[in-house]
Amino acid sequence: MSLDAPDFRRLFDAALSPLLVLTTDFTIVEVNRAYLTATRTERSIVGRPVFDVFPDNPGDPSADGVSNLRRSLEAVVATGRTDTMALQRYDIPAEEGGFSERYWSPVNTPVLDADGRVSHIIHRVEDVTEFVHARHVGREQRRAAAEAEMRAEGMEIDLFVRAREIREVNEQLGRANIELDAAGRSLREEQQAKDRFIATLSHELRNPLAAATAATELLSLDLPGGHPALSVLERQLGVLVRMSNDLLDGTRALTGRLELVRERVDVRSVVEGACADFRKLFGHEDRRLEVRLPGEPVPVDGDRLRLAQVLTNLLSNALKYTPPGGRTEVVLDVVGNEARLRVRDDGIGFPADQAEAIFGVFMRAAPAGPDTPEGLGLGLAVARTVVGLHAGRVGARSEGPGRGAEFTVLLPLADPGRPEPSRPVAVRPARRQLSILIVEDNADLALTYRTLLQRQGHHVTAVHTGADALTATEGHLFDVVLCDLGLPDIDGYTVARTVRSRPHGDGLRLIAVSGFSQGMDRTRSTRAGFDAHLAKPLPLNDLVELLERFDEG
Repeated sequence: MSLDAPDFRRLFDAALSPLLVLTTDFTIVEVNRAYLTATRTERSIVGRPVFDVFPDNPGDPSADGVSNLRRSLEAVVATGRTDTMALQRYDIPAEEGGFSERYWSPVNTPVLDADGRVSHIIHRVEDVTEFVHARHVGREQRRAAAEAEMRAEGMEIDLFVRAREIREVNEQLGRANIELDAAGRSLREEQQAKDRFIATLSHELRNPLAAATAATELLSLDLPGGHPALSVLERQLGVLVRMSNDLLDGTRALTGRLELVRERVDVRSVVEGACADFRKLFGHEDRRLEVRLPGEPVPVDGDRLRLAQVLTNLLSNALKYTPPGGRTEVVLDVVGNEARLRVRDDGIGFPADQAEAIFGVFMRAAPAGPDTPEGLGLGLAVARTVVGLHAGRVGARSEGPGRGAEFTVLLPLADPGRPEPSRPVAVRPARRQLSILIVEDNADLALTYRTLLQRQGHHVTAVHTGADALTATEGHLFDVVLCDLGLPDIDGYTVARTVRSRPHGDGLRLIAVSGFSQGMDRTRSTRAGFDAHLAKPLPLNDLVELLERFDEG
């Protein structure tokens, strides 16, 4: 015997649970009798947006039924999953006017089409108002208690469903935490690898920088009358040394927390030095660089190298964006209690409303293209950072594209009552000849250090490996050993420990000289037996002063 298919519309209408069918834009398309009875509405609500039919109670400032239901429905549409809501207060319009207080236990279930997309939402609710009232006011009537018990049984079922959903969510959170831990470990490993790379790169940069710095000092001894190129080399090597130091501290470099080495600086000397380095570059293609300085000193408490970096970045910017035959003017003067430095050019300029934006990271005055000058767009951002560290300000202005640009730096003047810092002492002959062993695998650097120390009157021997250092110290009692830490065979720490363990080891002065000069590196060198730890590149004055202190001790 064949069975007739049931009339699903009649089944839906006869369902005991209040049911409402919504479109994905939350318009009512069907409702059963139980829902109409529970909400005291008519079938005329079909075709209307659900939030028009059931707005929040304007007499209840804390009403949040609309926002909670909307959030749940939007979650169902977005995820295609059932959303079981917590017990809600959602008042409904009353027949006599106003609103009637109601509490509901809602569940929103998606209906998926053949393609798996949400086509409708079934909104099922249970009216638990009596149950809530019974708990709030403590009604003792038997009928109310019986009804409350029935509602409680229904809520127990809901709680069971919710508990299962919570358990599933917790399992998902557990898996997510495991994945997060793995990602965290991977990130830490990448961070450590980056730190090792930066430290190694900085160390490798320090060796050639140290050799170049020592060679410059040697040239200054051979040319007591000076040479224009020496001042350029000293300034630029100083900048490279500072950049190498910043590179070693990756966090500081990435976050812009650059440290200042403050001294009393006459800004005129900073301008003169930076402009001298750029004058030949501006001479190409008939560009002109004009400099105007005041007759009196312009003192500030600042970092000479960093201030020179600011002006260098501004001049580099003017050079890149000024066409052949253009003119750039650098003017330094004093305004009130501030030093004012202006760099003006007649180059490409920029729209007036971009005066602040051009100081952003990776921002450029000209759009990218085949004729755009090279550069990362970091110069002005670095300049602003450095000026800010000096408690100063930097700004820019232009009357528009093609009408040039002007950059202004304002720095507070130094306190006139503060004494001038002493300049570095000149290299001088040693008071006592010492026997010194240099252990350095960089041949150029070892040769330069050896020559400089011999000029001081010391007897110097140089070796290039840790094994040769141990051999040399077996049969010769040196006064001082200058030892690199990163040697090609055995490291400097092992050399120090071995030398110290010998009978005459306590009589030596051991000095670690290395590009690895962070806190942990210095702690390790002290534990290995070194008396001092100097960072590359090593200025000869610092070494001379250290040797004199050893001699006095």
